[in-house]
Amino acid sequence: MSETIEIVPVKGPIHASIRPPGSKSLTNRALVCAALASGRSRLTGVLDSDDTRVMVESLGRLGIRVSATDPQTLVVEGVGGRLPASQADLFVGNSGTTIRFLTALVTLGNGSFRLDGVPRMRERPIGDLVEALNALGAHVRCESAGGCPPVVVKATGLPGGTAAVRGDISSQFLSGLLMAAPAAASDVELLIDGELVSKPYVAMTTRVMADFGVQVEANPTASRFTVPAVGGYQPCDYAIEPDASAASYFWAAAAITGGRVEVQGLSDRALQGDVRFVDCLEAMGCTVERGPDALTVTGGTLRGARLDMNAISDTVQTLAAVALFAEGPTEVTGVAHNRHKETDRIGDLATELRRLGAEVEERPDGMVISPRSLRAAEIETYDDHRMAMSLSLVGLRQPGVRIKNPGCTAKTYPEYFEDLARLTAEAR
Repeated sequence: MSETIEIVPVKGPIHASIRPPGSKSLTNRALVCAALASGRSRLTGVLDSDDTRVMVESLGRLGIRVSATDPQTLVVEGVGGRLPASQADLFVGNSGTTIRFLTALVTLGNGSFRLDGVPRMRERPIGDLVEALNALGAHVRCESAGGCPPVVVKATGLPGGTAAVRGDISSQFLSGLLMAAPAAASDVELLIDGELVSKPYVAMTTRVMADFGVQVEANPTASRFTVPAVGGYQPCDYAIEPDASAASYFWAAAAITGGRVEVQGLSDRALQGDVRFVDCLEAMGCTVERGPDALTVTGGTLRGARLDMNAISDTVQTLAAVALFAEGPTEVTGVAHNRHKETDRIGDLATELRRLGAEVEERPDGMVISPRSLRAAEIETYDDHRMAMSLSLVGLRQPGVRIKNPGCTAKTYPEYFEDLARLTAEAR
């Protein structure tokens, strides 16, 4: 793909239907559970992207066989909670799910394992996960200052017991611990210190675990989780939903152009919390149709709103693009942890919104976006797939929006720009 791509504005509202590719979050969770299962699992609807490829490649280096029967179907030969490899160097790119899930998983083995990634990954804290694993009897350390990767694990199996986990940095720490816990030597109890961010992602984790035969006990306030040591998971055939985070771009396209976009394969019953993005659009003036196997957004007169997006923080950038076309300011709260993602998704997002002409007030846990006259701009993406996809939507109405490094979308959605062009073709 070229170094920049210019978005061609549409001439009118978009009217379209689309089924996005499979969920990255579900694909990587299902891969971990299937890897630790006792037997063969078949995963359908999987996402083929950079983030899922590094997970599959890393599992292979650990001696876990994963084969593709077609691009959307993987067969995983589970190892019953016992890792075949006694040594591996795992390169995870900039995949937070992969390094966090596999740091916990490799503690179940016997041997020496090292996990590393791109330079940005060496700036993404993982020390709280390391501390929790060590509290459960593992031997894990970070090589970089500040509790950041590379991570080295001297594995002798995971004894289990009780550990505390900070809830305000990343729910992926808790998810990694939960998924490894069934193969520990004894039951695992995890106590959450502070308010847990991105709760729907933890709920997603426990539901995937249940589908693979392991029930997690959680108290009503989600401050304590108990996982039985049952030796691993049961293999199964598992179907993966379309990616709700990816769907947010197309719902937002409907909002920005005053059109109507149906996303197939998702409903209010979806495992992914990011389907709640449609609620934000509804609060801003859109109409939402909720069907049994589709969610449809119709754009209306957009108005600013105050939105707590703690539970759906991966859609903040998408919401920011919509906010540029609203009447009045939009305030986003509850997403302080967004500063620790692929890029600083508060500070860097604010920079790019200002480049487009908006007035933005940064806050510790979010921002206030006040629309102003938009202007053409070349958008820096910071190698962040969501920055590229979200802010490309501004170009549907504002001429001259160019996205730098559009190839970074390969992290989770390699065909995004092709799908966007196809979705908007009739409106051009």
